[in-house]
This record gives sequence, C-alpha cells and structure tokens, in this order.
Amino acid sequence: MSEARDEQQARLERARQIGLFRYMLIREAADATLTSRQRGALVRKLAAGPHTDPDGRTVRMTRWTLDRWILKYREGGFDALVPSARQSQPRTPPEIFELASALKKENPSRSAAQVRRILHAQLGWAPDETTLQRMFGRTGLTALRAPAEPAVFGRFEAGRPNEIWTGDALHGPRIGGRKTYLFAFLDDHSRAIAGHRWGFAASSWSTPPPAARRAAGRSRGFSAPSTASSSLRSPPVTANPDGRSATWQR
Repeated sequence: MSEARDEQQARLERARQIGLFRYMLIREAADATLTSRQRGALVRKLAAGPHTDPDGRTVRMTRWTLDRWILKYREGGFDALVPSARQSQPRTPPEIFELASALKKENPSRSAAQVRRILHAQLGWAPDETTLQRMFGRTGLTALRAPAEPAVFGRFEAGRPNEIWTGDALHGPRIGGRKTYLFAFLDDHSRAIAGHRWGFAASSWSTPPPAARRAAGRSRGFSAPSTASSSLRSPPVTANPDGRSATWQR
C-alpha cells in the first residue's frame, strides 16, 4: 500500500513539474496586455528555439502546442496546464528515445520506420512510428541533413597488361598535299603503345586499319582481335585482345 502511495505521489509531482515547465514557457506570451501581433512574435520565437523539459531532454514545441497551452492557461489558470497523474507518466523509457536519437544522428536520412525496425531488431520492442516521428520533430532531428558526399575523381585501369586496348585515330601533317592519319592502340594497363600505323585513307576512321591491329597483335604474341564499328563519328574503340574482340566505348 505504501509503494502504491509513493508511486502516486511521484506521478503527481511529475505532473506538477510538467505544468510548471509549460507555464514558464508561455507566461510572457500569455500576458493579456499583449496585442495579437506581439503575442504571435513571442510564440514564433519560442517555437524556433530548443527547450529543456522536466526529464532533461532538449525538445522543441510547435506554435500550435504553445497556442493551445496559452488558451488553457487563460481559461483555467495554472491548474489547466498540469496534466493528469496518469498522463504525466512517460510511456516510452528515456533510454529508448536516446537510442532512437543516436540512430537518427548517425544517419539523418533514416526514416522513423527504419529507426523503429532497428530498435525492434535490437531490443525486441520499439515505439510506433508516430511516436518516433514526434520525438524527432520535438528535438529538431527532422531538420538534420546528411553531409554531401565528396565528388569522386578517379580513373579506370585494366587489371593486367593486354586485357584492354584503346584504339584511336589522329590527324597528321599533310604529305604531298594529302592528309595523313595515325592509327594506334594503347594498352590500358601499362600505357604502352601496342601498335601503330600511318595512312592516307580517312574512310577507316571508325575502325583502325588492320595493319595497326596486326602489328599490335604480333608485338604481343597473338593475332589481332576483331573490331566493331558504327559510324565515322564513333568514339575510340576498346579492344580485348585475349577475347579476340573489340567494342566501342560510348
């Protein structure tokens, strides 16, 4: 019987602490001498900042909540701000909220549903999504944003020599009034020139001349790979010597 009485007394005391917390927040904004504009400015200022509740947690209050407390105070005074002893008892343990907050801070992109699934997997129980979402809103965690990932500046490189060749053509000087073209293959791993040939014909722009491919193949000890082409404006060709094939990079 004594334990039940002590528990009830503790609940009443906590309810009074909650009422006092609410009163301290809205007492200035509840002043009857303020104009609507002055009261609105105070309420917006209160809603924009963090506050410490009776449990020591940092919380935020919405304008709607503050307006509701002001109305209650006007109608019933301080007692109207005090919740019932039953309502004052926290339904979710503070340590659960702390863990949920840590999960949200760890990855701000996590939704309330994702945090709930993690809590349930770790603890076997979790508050519902609405409770977590309200807690994130009160504590300002919904405003968190994940830091932007740094841009990745890298390059691709074949894992071994002769795995990939990159072929291309280059305009050369005029000889005897005719334009010249240099066709060559470059080994992607070693950056060595596998083979090259000069030519006068521009019709082979999309497919390097067979002579250049044969020379590259002989220098590496195998026959030249076949190639595929599409148009005269196609980008450089990438050849896979070991697979006897070549494909266009797009």
